[in-house]
Amino acid sequence: MVEEENIRVVRCGGSELNFRRAVFSADSKYIFCVSGDFVKVYSTVTEECVHILHGHRNLLYSCSLDGTIKLWDYIDGILIKTFIVGCKLHALFTLAQAEDSVFVIVNKEKPDIFQLVSVKLPKSSSQEVEAKELSFVLDYINQSPKCIAFGNEGVYVAAVREFYLSVYFFKKKTTSRFTLSSSRNKKHAKNNFTCVACHPTEDCIASGHMDGKIRLWRNFYDDKKYTYTCLHWHHDMVMDLAFSVTGTSLLSGGRESVLVEWRDATEKNKEFLPRLGATIEHISVSPAGDLFCTSHSDNKIIIIHRNLEASAVIQGLVKDRSIFTGLMIDPRTKALVLNGKPGHLQFYSLQSDKQLYNLDIIQQEYINDYGLIQIELTKAAFGCFGNWLATVEQRQEKETELELQMKLWMYNKKTQGFILNTKINMPHEDCITALCFCNAEKSEQPTLVTASKDGYFKVWILTDDSDIYKKAVGWTCDFVGSYHKYQATNCCFSEDGSLLAVSFEEIVTIWDSVTWELKCTFCQRAGKIRHLCFGRLTCSKYLLGATENGILCCWNLLSCALEWNAKLNVRVMEPDPNSENIAAISQSSVGSDLFVFKPSEPRPLYIQKGISREKVQWGVFVPRDVPESFTSEAYQWLNRSQFYFLTKSQSLLTFSTKSPEEKLTPTSKQLLAEESLPTTPFYFILGKHRQQQDEKLNETLENELVQLPLTENIPAISELLHTPAHVLPSAAFLCSMFVNSLLLSKETKSAKEIPEDVDMEEEKESEDSDEENDFTEKVQDTSNTGLGEDIIHQLSKSEEKELRKFRKIDYSWIAAL
Repeated sequence: MVEEENIRVVRCGGSELNFRRAVFSADSKYIFCVSGDFVKVYSTVTEECVHILHGHRNLLYSCSLDGTIKLWDYIDGILIKTFIVGCKLHALFTLAQAEDSVFVIVNKEKPDIFQLVSVKLPKSSSQEVEAKELSFVLDYINQSPKCIAFGNEGVYVAAVREFYLSVYFFKKKTTSRFTLSSSRNKKHAKNNFTCVACHPTEDCIASGHMDGKIRLWRNFYDDKKYTYTCLHWHHDMVMDLAFSVTGTSLLSGGRESVLVEWRDATEKNKEFLPRLGATIEHISVSPAGDLFCTSHSDNKIIIIHRNLEASAVIQGLVKDRSIFTGLMIDPRTKALVLNGKPGHLQFYSLQSDKQLYNLDIIQQEYINDYGLIQIELTKAAFGCFGNWLATVEQRQEKETELELQMKLWMYNKKTQGFILNTKINMPHEDCITALCFCNAEKSEQPTLVTASKDGYFKVWILTDDSDIYKKAVGWTCDFVGSYHKYQATNCCFSEDGSLLAVSFEEIVTIWDSVTWELKCTFCQRAGKIRHLCFGRLTCSKYLLGATENGILCCWNLLSCALEWNAKLNVRVMEPDPNSENIAAISQSSVGSDLFVFKPSEPRPLYIQKGISREKVQWGVFVPRDVPESFTSEAYQWLNRSQFYFLTKSQSLLTFSTKSPEEKLTPTSKQLLAEESLPTTPFYFILGKHRQQQDEKLNETLENELVQLPLTENIPAISELLHTPAHVLPSAAFLCSMFVNSLLLSKETKSAKEIPEDVDMEEEKESEDSDEENDFTEKVQDTSNTGLGEDIIHQLSKSEEKELRKFRKIDYSWIAAL
C-alpha cells in the first residue's frame, strides 16, 4: 500500500544536462552535471547515471538560488554539509590555493547587476552552517560562469561583459579594465565578449567573441602595454573556451558543431573533431588532462579522449526543437516518443532517463542556417500495437508552395527497428491536422485516417498486391470524406473500432467504419473543436470534445444527445488506455490545473490546482509494469498508469511517490559498487550468464541426496583462515590436505544407494579393502600437515572392525517389545 500524502508533482527526467559546464572527478571516472533541481553523477566509461544528488531547490551548478552551498560525498550520494549564505547564488568557483573559501556570483541590489564575491566557509561539526562572511572581488560582471576564469594558479581572475574585460589581482588587490570598440569594423562583425579562459601557469587570457574570433591577451599587468593576438576559424560566435591542463592547447567550440584544438595557441597548428551533432555550449577538461567534455544544445554530453576521439555519449531528452508530434508511447518498448533532433523521432526511456535511439524520418542532411526554411516533422502516430508508424513531414516557404509527404514505417523483428514501407507525396492539398490508427483488437485490416485543412479526411488501408514476381505490400487510399467543405481538425476511433469521429471546425461527425456512412452529427456552436476522444471500457458510449472557447462537452452516442458540458479551458486531454479515466489540463492566468474524471460522471475524481506555473503543452498516460495500490478514491487513477506532461519550457513532470535516487536502475547501482572493475555492457552480459549457471548448479545440488559438509565445520579450513600467514607452510604443501578436507566421506552417502540383495561377505571384502586404502591415505595426509592433532579425528583399524560387527547384529527383536 502506498501512502497517499507522498504523491506530488516531480521532475521525472528530461531536464537540461547542458545548463552549466560539466565537472570531472579527480580520477576522471565520473562526471557531474546539473539536471533541473539535481546534480547527476555519470560514469565516463559506461555512460550510466550512478547517483542523483538532490537537496537544492532551483539548483544551479553546485550552488543554488535557495542561497545554500552543499558539500556532497558523491561516491555514496550523501549530503555532508550545507552552508547557508542567504542570497541567491548564480555560480560557484573553487581554488586549490583557497581551501577555506569559495567564490560565487550574486546580485544583491539590482537584478541585472552581478558581483563576484568570496565566501569564507567556517569549520564546524554541524550539518548546517551559516556562511555570512562575504568579500567583494569584482563588480559589473556577467552571471554566466563562462564569463569568469581564474588564471596562473589563482594569481588573478578575469571577467568579461559586453565590450569590457576586467582583471583582478589578488595580491595587489587592484583591477585592470580593457575595452574593445563597440562599433562594427566590418560588415556583420561584433566585438562583444562571449566567454573567457585563463592559462593555468602563464599570464595569458583567451576571450571569445560574437564575430567568431578568439583573442589572446598578454602583458595585461599594465593598462597601456597590453597586447593581444587573434585566432579565427569560427564563422559564428564562440560559445566556450578551455585550456588543457598543461596549457599547451586551447579548445574552442560554437554553432558549427566542431571542437577545435589550437595547439600552442597558433593559427597553423589546429586539429578538428567535426560532426558532433549540435552547437557546442560548454567545454570542460578533466584534472588529469586525459579527457575532454563538450555539452551541446541538443541536451547531450560527449566524453572525448585526449587524441580527439569521442568515447562516450550521454544523451538526455532533446529540447532544441519544437514538439509538433506531441507525446506518444511506443507500445513495444514503453519509451516516450517525440520530436528529437531535426528530422528525427527520439525514443526516450522514462525508467532510466536516457535516450534509447533516434529514428531518422526525413533522411536528409540538416543545414544549420537560421534564414533557411527547413523540412519539419509535424505529425506521428503508432498503430497496430506498435507494428506500424505513420509520420508526416512538410515544408512551406510560401502559402502556395506546400511540400507535404506522409510515410508509413513497418516494424522489423530481425533488425528490431522500423523500416520505410510506403511513401506518399501530397496525401492532401493542405496541411494535415490529425492522423490516427484503428487499434481495435478485432480489426482485420490495418487502417489509418488523416484529416486536413483542405476539408477532407482520408482512409488509408494496407493492401497486398504481391505476385510471383515481386512482393508488394503497401498503403492505398480507400475512402475520402468531407462535410460541407469545412476544415477537418481532429479524428479518432472508438475503442472497438466500429465508429470514427471527425471534427469539422465546430461540428463533430460520426462515421461507420465498415460502410463509411455518416451516422450523426453534434454541433454546439461553442467554438472550434480543439480535442476529441472516445471513452473507454464501461464509458465507451461517450464522446468528449474540448472547444477553443473553453467548453468541455460530453455526448452520449446511444441517445445522440449532449450528456453534460462544463466551462473549462482545456489545453490537454488524454484518455487512460487502462481505465475509464480521462485527464484534462486547463490553462488559467495563474497556471495550469489538472482534472481527472470519468465521462459517465461530471464530478471530477481528482483536482489539483497549480501543477505548473507555465503552460502545459502535451500529456500522456504510460501503463505501469507493476500496478500501484492506492486505496484512496482520489488517487486510484494512478494505479494502472502514470501521467506525464510537458511544459512550454519542455520540463517533463509527473506524479510520483519515489525519490529520483530510488528510480536508478539496478545496473547503475551495480556500476557504483564495482567501480574498480573494468565494467562494460559485455561484462554484464557475461556476469548475468554466470549467475544463471550458478543458480542452476545450486538447484541441481539441492535435488541430490548427498548433503555437502559445511565449510565452517571443517577444521582444516578454520586453521587456514585463522593461522598467521608467516607461520603457514607453502601453498603447494597445503594443497592436497585442503582438497581432501572438501571431499565427501562414504558415511555421508544415503543408505538407499546400497542394494538390499548384496552378499554380506562381498560387502565385507570390499569394505575391508577400500577402507584400509582410505585410512592409509588419510593417515599419511594428516601426518604431513604439521598443524596438530585437532584437524580430523580418525578411527583405528580395530575400531573400524568393531563398528562393522555392530552393523551385522539383528536388532529387529526390539520392535516386538
